[in-house]
Amino acid sequence: MITLTKEKTFQNSITQQIEKIAGKDNVISDIEGVYAYSFDCAHIPFNKNNKTIVVFPQNTQQVSDIMKIANKNKIPVIARGAGSNHAGGCAPVNGGIILHFSKMNKILDISSENLTCRVQPGVVVAELQKAAKNRGLFFPPDPSNLAVSTVGGGIALSSGGPRAFKYGTFKDYVLELEAVLADGTIIRTGAQTAKNVTGYNLTQLLVGSEGTLAIVTEATMKLIPAPEHTNVMLAYFDTIESAVNAVSAIINNHLVPSVVDLLDKKTIQTIEDFYPSGLLTDKEAVLLIETDGDRESVEKQMSKIENLCKIQGAGNIVCAEDEQHREKIWTTRRSAFAACAKLAPNVVTEDVVVPRSKIAELAGGILKISEKYNIITMVMGHIGDGNIHPNFALDLRDRIQSENFQKAKSELFELAVSLGGTLSGEHGIGCQKAKYLPLAVDKVTLKLMKEIKNLFDPNYILNPDKMI
Repeated sequence: MITLTKEKTFQNSITQQIEKIAGKDNVISDIEGVYAYSFDCAHIPFNKNNKTIVVFPQNTQQVSDIMKIANKNKIPVIARGAGSNHAGGCAPVNGGIILHFSKMNKILDISSENLTCRVQPGVVVAELQKAAKNRGLFFPPDPSNLAVSTVGGGIALSSGGPRAFKYGTFKDYVLELEAVLADGTIIRTGAQTAKNVTGYNLTQLLVGSEGTLAIVTEATMKLIPAPEHTNVMLAYFDTIESAVNAVSAIINNHLVPSVVDLLDKKTIQTIEDFYPSGLLTDKEAVLLIETDGDRESVEKQMSKIENLCKIQGAGNIVCAEDEQHREKIWTTRRSAFAACAKLAPNVVTEDVVVPRSKIAELAGGILKISEKYNIITMVMGHIGDGNIHPNFALDLRDRIQSENFQKAKSELFELAVSLGGTLSGEHGIGCQKAKYLPLAVDKVTLKLMKEIKNLFDPNYILNPDKMI
């Protein structure tokens, strides 16, 4: 572990060197300014004794020059986008240089002919989706915080979102990366082509690596033609088991909705209190199911899915009447985290994945764990791909609550792994889950991961204390 002090590694001369590279107006070194960029959605304490600066690079060469200084002086470097990570992935645990990519936020190219886009890491996902849509194209990954989350963060975590069931996650769209290694070397991995099996797939190695192997400064990604039509429904069930069975029935009948999300009763009630929109609060679970394609196929799919849900016990089904109604349903769904935040000072969103057949068992186990430790919990997530996000509302300032949550979290991870699942589907490991990695990864594989880290970053400066 590298710890910075004002007296040693981070002399004023280094700050001055970085100011010459990025410009004095693009460097923040005062404690008040740094504090604002030292948190993500996890709850990692900020240590003001660890010297930290924030830098806003404007191009790849600046990133390279900064990395050379950091590597020479063994200073940690933490890449940062919107800071919406839930696992402490961009928290400066022991200080260092925070590279904030808000000024590298250009969409450099969108090619309708090649079905690709070339972007900088600070591009906001929603803005990329909008730009693609204006060209009749579609970028499917849609993290719940897509209005602020950036492409760089999406690549770092291989983010997905509700559409992952049909369309996959960021890893399925990244074709080529420009990245800066720990020593400042600029590399390009992959190719701007649909197919590429030329050597080891270093592109996919960097995707999901949480900034621990290299700093991504540009990405070429795949786009697809935009679907002609989309519709969404809410199907209410008296038990979570019935909702799970409905999803199995949909899949077994060879239907592939773009979204299959689950919200449990507590989540429904909490959202309705926060954002009244007509949700039925007396039901144990609701499935949000979206289909897309040409208008005729969407209508056929929705009809078949509605019938299958009824067979599995859905007592109430609401289909969007028009685009405005569809947007209202999605606003309701995306307000879940904000709604939970009304219940307690802190909300911790976890992220585990299990086989679809184990969803009901996982949900039941989560509620038992929550009851055991007296924690308010809402179970929701992307049931279509087995990715569940329990939201825990609590007060982390309360010592007993904080200790109970740590115990509950450990039992949650153990439960997910015991059901054939794993620790994360899209939030990553960060520093919050690093100690639990041996639960899900065998010793030989973990050893190989550490060797890869050492190969890319022998001085251990790239986002240290994260993942490994």
